[in-house]
Amino acid sequence: MAETPRRSLARRFDEELRFFKGWIDKPRAVGSIVPTSSVTARKMATVVNPESGLPVLELGPGTGVITKAILEAGVKPENLWSIEYSPDFVEHLRLNYPGVNVIHGDAFDLDKTLGDKRDTVFDSVISGVPLLNFPVAQRIAYVESLLDRIPAGRPIVQLTYGPLSPVPPGKGNYTVAHFDFIIRNLPPTQLWLYSRPKAS
Repeated sequence: MAETPRRSLARRFDEELRFFKGWIDKPRAVGSIVPTSSVTARKMATVVNPESGLPVLELGPGTGVITKAILEAGVKPENLWSIEYSPDFVEHLRLNYPGVNVIHGDAFDLDKTLGDKRDTVFDSVISGVPLLNFPVAQRIAYVESLLDRIPAGRPIVQLTYGPLSPVPPGKGNYTVAHFDFIIRNLPPTQLWLYSRPKAS
């Protein structure tokens, strides 16, 4: 049954309220007081290749706005791994996205978080983790770790609310490319891509 405007508005309000509560509880782990917009989420999801046969790794899904966009892009729920730090968000995600591999854990310690799946190769990574809340060295290590988990040439897409890439170029074995600037997000959002070149 199609969602009515009233139900859509109520669901959006519920997501924003839940996100704001998460921000109050853990402002360092939640980068904004409102969820990512659906426009931003859909743009981020365009980097995935559902035909690759590899799962997709999502980090910091929050209330699931980006999760929904990834599934709508053609990724099967069982091929999506979503890592979330907040127990409240984890409970919400598991309820609303059955079949998705929702894991409660730390995106900065994926070997521990993924457990016996730590050696999984992913098609791409979609990251909503608020990197600006962490030291630059930790951000660089984060990107390097993620690039070790995807094929050369495949991307990490990262959102940020600052004007520059949160992971500076020239500091490691990765390339940085600006992907998009989305005004229809509160606050306006910059998207960045990180990858390693394919071997020639």
